Amino acid sequence: MILELTVENLAIIDHAEISFGRGLTVLTGETGAGKSLLIDAIGLVLGERADSDRVRSGADKGSATLLVGLSKSLASQLDDLGVSCDDQELLIQREVSSKGRSSVRLNGKASSVGILKQIGELLVDMHGQHDHQSLLDQDRQAQFLDDWIGEPCYRLKRKVADKFAEVESIRRRLNALQTSQKERELKLDMLRHQAGEIRAVGLEIGELAELESKLKRLQNAESVITEAGAAVEALQEAEGSAIERLSTSLGAIERFSEGDKELTEIVSTLREAQINLEEGTRSLRHFAEGLDLDPETLEQTAGRVDEIRRICRKYDGDEETVLNQLVEFDQELADIENFEASSAELESSLTAQEKELQSAAQSLTDLRTDRASDFTNKALVHIQDLALDKARFEVRLTRKPIDAAGQDQIELIFSANPGEALLPIDRSASGGELSRVMLAIKAASAGRAGVPTLIFDEVDTGLSGRAAAIMAKKLKELSRSNQVIVISHLPQIAGQAEAHWKIDKQDEAGRSVTRLEKVEGDFRVIEIARMLAGEKIGESALANAKELLK
Repeated sequence: MILELTVENLAIIDHAEISFGRGLTVLTGETGAGKSLLIDAIGLVLGERADSDRVRSGADKGSATLLVGLSKSLASQLDDLGVSCDDQELLIQREVSSKGRSSVRLNGKASSVGILKQIGELLVDMHGQHDHQSLLDQDRQAQFLDDWIGEPCYRLKRKVADKFAEVESIRRRLNALQTSQKERELKLDMLRHQAGEIRAVGLEIGELAELESKLKRLQNAESVITEAGAAVEALQEAEGSAIERLSTSLGAIERFSEGDKELTEIVSTLREAQINLEEGTRSLRHFAEGLDLDPETLEQTAGRVDEIRRICRKYDGDEETVLNQLVEFDQELADIENFEASSAELESSLTAQEKELQSAAQSLTDLRTDRASDFTNKALVHIQDLALDKARFEVRLTRKPIDAAGQDQIELIFSANPGEALLPIDRSASGGELSRVMLAIKAASAGRAGVPTLIFDEVDTGLSGRAAAIMAKKLKELSRSNQVIVISHLPQIAGQAEAHWKIDKQDEAGRSVTRLEKVEGDFRVIEIARMLAGEKIGESALANAKELLK
């Protein structure tokens, strides 16, 4: 679970620190105070895109740091990703500069955004302000069921996607073959020209970087030789050189060092520096003597660099990309030149791969069909708990042409009231009902994927009264199995929390800054009363706040 979050120079946050514990933590405050910025910071530190406009105006860089406590199971999963966490804690640091560069460190060691995203998927499930709108997207509806099923489904989806890619590749090659004779001849001419052009350059991976370094040295050779010679003379060759003066001075000091341990150590250090200086001077002289001033070498190197850059620009990549393109050209040439044999071979391969794709897709369909009713029943229990006790909810699977995600069209259908027909959820649910269905799906999935932390950013949108109170209880129920962090404007939700943080926006030195305060005791009563009554807090609001906190 998340233990601590530290944010530096992101948006209107100059510095913020917040600690999290088990159970339910609520963040409250006025609109625009910076509550969602904290959630954005968590997203950034877990692999979301790092844009330079996130950095606070006037700062060179911004950062977010997350300290996470790990179960043994999660620590083992991270170990499989190459991230060692001996004390079952992980410190994640993400830094972004005002120029757009970003860096990632895991327990102090540099890492990549790709690894960070994989870690984020294991640690946190984030539900943003408008994520309930994803219930209106059929592709996302399918993902809810697949996520609930978990790894067995992911494994089959990967197999289907891989098989679909193979089938599509064979189809493209077959279509390229099945053109007219004239088109094949034109294609052959073009492919032979392109393949020959690449071969003529004689590319080697890494050659360009080496040549660019060599070219820079050649271009600067004359200036380097001059400056190096001046340095060598000043350091060693001229009368009264730096090394000569250092040696003389040390000789004088050494006469007083006998019996003085501290002075002896100082002299020893300086003698070592003298040796290093002498060695460095010899190396500099040797380097300068080895520099090539031959104009022909410079011209040849520059020409080779231009040649490699030209071919890489033409084929839009580096040396490795261009050489991979050559392999593809050769394969296509072989296919066309051996048209009849290639065509028959590809048709046979396509038939076999299509059968394997169909088999994998059917296995995925069978799994989804088998698990859909269980998912529906568990989600419906939570939906009915959220003041929708007469609601009906189903997952409907229909067949579609096979693609990388399988052959199933998955649709969530819903009815909030008795007597109303079950309809696609985008046609039958209000905004408040969508929020509750989304929370129900999250509740049904809690604990299944092993993600320890659930974050909800204003999941209470569109709710009030009884529905708000019931959602508060549902979030409290979720917090028994997961760490739950909620941004909310509802006092009913704030009253259920184990920990309550208030976020304010203040003006300091003419600039807006976000400030965090953990509210406890009487201060928490006042904050919840403010949420109930607004700016003017009366005795009635205070009494209601105390009642909520009971």
